[in-house]
Amino acid sequence: MSKNVLRAPAPWLVADTSRSLETNHRITQGYIQIAGEIQALLDPDFRPGGTSGVLCNWFAFAPHASLEAGKGMLGAYLARAIIDAAQGEPAPSVQRALDRGGLSGPDRLVAEKVADTLRWFGLSHDVAASLGTLLSAANLDVLADPRTLWITTWRVARVLHDAPGATPLEKAEAVARTLEQLLLDGNVAIFGDIATAARAYLDWRGRSGGNAVRPAQVVEGFELDGAHADEAQRAWVYALEHVKASPQPTDFASVLPDVGGRSLLVAAFALFEDARQSGNASDRDGRIAFANNYLAWHEQHNSVQPAFTPSTQREGEVSRLDLMLAMTPTLRLPLGPVAWELSDYTDRQRDRDHNFLTSKPTEYNWALFADRWPAVLNAFDVGYQHQAGLWEMPQPLIQSLNLLELG
Repeated sequence: MSKNVLRAPAPWLVADTSRSLETNHRITQGYIQIAGEIQALLDPDFRPGGTSGVLCNWFAFAPHASLEAGKGMLGAYLARAIIDAAQGEPAPSVQRALDRGGLSGPDRLVAEKVADTLRWFGLSHDVAASLGTLLSAANLDVLADPRTLWITTWRVARVLHDAPGATPLEKAEAVARTLEQLLLDGNVAIFGDIATAARAYLDWRGRSGGNAVRPAQVVEGFELDGAHADEAQRAWVYALEHVKASPQPTDFASVLPDVGGRSLLVAAFALFEDARQSGNASDRDGRIAFANNYLAWHEQHNSVQPAFTPSTQREGEVSRLDLMLAMTPTLRLPLGPVAWELSDYTDRQRDRDHNFLTSKPTEYNWALFADRWPAVLNAFDVGYQHQAGLWEMPQPLIQSLNLLELG
C-alpha cells in the first residue's frame, strides 16, 4: 500500500512549495489538534498520539481526508512541473517526462499506466505524463480492469480536448490548475466552516463551565453564525429520538427540511456532550455516530459542494464536474493501515446501467452529492471498524513542511 509521502525526490519542490500544499499542511495539522481535543472530551483516558476505545469523532477522519486532498494538489503541482520543463525541451518518452516530476514507487506506477494509455489518444509524452501524474495518488488496483482504465483515460482526454489553451501543453496546465484549485477550495471551505465552528465551540465551552456544560446549554447558549437555536433544538431532539435506530437516519434534507447546516453543527456539539455524559457505551457511541453524521452532512451537502459545482465555470479552468467524473473511479481514502476504496464500495452496489462494457466505478461522479453521500457513510463504517489505525495520523506529504508553524 502506498503511503504517498514525498520525502524529497525532487529537491526543487522543497525549496518552491506551492501555496496550496502549505495551506493543506496547516489544515491537516489543525484537524489533528481538534480531533484530539474533542476525543479527550468523549474519552477522559485519551492522550494525543494514542488510541481510544470510544467511537472516534468526525475530526479523526478529517486529517486523512485532508491529506488525500493534499496528494491531489501535489499531483497537480508535479504535473505543472512536467509541463514547465517541456516548454524548453520535449521529453523523448513518458518515463523521461515523469522523471522530471520526481515521482517514484506506487505513485509512479499509476502515472505510467495512465500516461501510457493516454498515448493511444495521440497525446505527446509530456502531456500524457502530466495528466497521468494528476492521478498518481489513485487506486492502482482498480486500473487493472481494462474497462475502468479505458473509460477513465478517455474521459481525461475529453477534458483535455475541451480545456482552454492554444496548445496541448496549455490545455494540460488548465486541467492541472483546475484540479489544484478545486481541491484547495474544498479543503479551505470545510476547514473554515467546520473546524472554525469547533474551535469556537471549544472556546465557548471553556468559558461556560467546561465539563459542567449540559447539552441543553449548547443548543440554547452557543451562538454560531448562521445557526438558529430553535433549529438546533429540533435537530438535537430528533437525534435523541432516533439514536437507537438501525440504521440511523441520514437523509437530513427529508427528515429535517427546515434545519440549516450550521444548526446541525450546534446539534452535533450538543450530542458530543450527551455522549460524554452517557454511562452506557452503546448509547455513547450512538450519539457520537449521529453527531458525526450531522457534521458530515453539512460538510458534504453545504461546505464542499460549491467547490465541485460552482455556479459558473471559472476563467481558465475546465469543467470541474467533468474532471471529477474522470477521476472518481480511482478514489481511495487511506485510514491508517487500511484504506476505503470507491471500487470496493461500488462492487456491493447494483449495476446502474446494466452494461457489461462499463465497470461499476465509472458509473459514479464524486462531484454529485447523491453519489458521494452514501459512499462517505460507507467510509465512516470502515473507519469505525479499524479505529486504532484511524488514530495513526498522517505524516506531512513533504518532510520540510513539518517545520511550518500553524498559522
